[in-house]
Amino acid sequence: MKKVVSFGEVLLRLSTEGHQRFSQANTFIGNYGGAEFNVAMALAGYGINSEMITRLPQNDLGENAIREMRKQNVACHNIIRGGERLGLYFLEAGSGLRAGKVIYDRAFSAMATVEKNSINWKKVLKNADWFHWSGITPAISQNAADVCLEALVAAKELGLTISVDLNYRSKLWNYGKAPAEVMPELLQYCNVILGDLNTASFMLGREEMNPNYGERETLFEYYEKLFAYCPNLKIAGTTLRYSLNASHQKIGGVLYDGAAVYTSKLIEVSPVVDRIGSGDAFMAGLIFGLLEEKKSMQEKLDFAVAACCLKHSIPGDFNLATKEEVMELASGNSSAKVNR
Repeated sequence: MKKVVSFGEVLLRLSTEGHQRFSQANTFIGNYGGAEFNVAMALAGYGINSEMITRLPQNDLGENAIREMRKQNVACHNIIRGGERLGLYFLEAGSGLRAGKVIYDRAFSAMATVEKNSINWKKVLKNADWFHWSGITPAISQNAADVCLEALVAAKELGLTISVDLNYRSKLWNYGKAPAEVMPELLQYCNVILGDLNTASFMLGREEMNPNYGERETLFEYYEKLFAYCPNLKIAGTTLRYSLNASHQKIGGVLYDGAAVYTSKLIEVSPVVDRIGSGDAFMAGLIFGLLEEKKSMQEKLDFAVAACCLKHSIPGDFNLATKEEVMELASGNSSAKVNR
């Protein structure tokens, strides 16, 4: 069985009930989440040997995060403990014409204060096949960026496939460095990149790329530029989201493997229950598809898109849709009839 190791911050998410605004909320619903954590949880649900590497405080919140991982069969025996607090984020879910809001409270968190040489990456990654990270980790602090680089160096030396979801979050890059000062070095190690092309060029400090994703024949030259900037890149993907409003989305995707561009059909998602983590669901679906060597590139893309769509129907950060449910939607069955 293939093993995927994910590295990033685990957060406690505090959401207003229903679609209340922050100004109305007297109580909050607590869930654990985080970009890389969400990928690890979804992969475990597909039957992949999935492990999470992070730093958690030595308190009840850290213990509860570990319990959540164990409940979903995510390995957590190499997690390190330390720091003063678990990172938080607050969510006001959007509805209809009103957009959602996120407030981060993760300064000086256990993960933000992680130290270099605190993780024995060669030991942690010794029996792994795949290493996954996201652009959120180097955004939270210089410390986290430094440890991420340590992981990438070790993963490359050990011959692992390395994937990244670019996940640009403007509210997080506030420790004195811009993405273009940090990300280019990290992206040189990556074999699989998920993100829109303009975000990729922005993080690499390159000229803007604003392709029309509806014109498949023109996408080749744009993805070729990205491949030229990242010499180890083998697969580039983009999640397509067309938002009619907060409750009605159209989801699709694009993949480029260095030879051909693959596009998916758009799937309408309405009503949206919870869109947070849907991009992570796409990433997990893509990793799973790429690990399935018998699947065609089109099937790999369709699986990722279907996983992303199904996440919109599930409250919380991570995708609890089963492999069979994703495959059914990917095959074109969107009837959602009761399974009796």
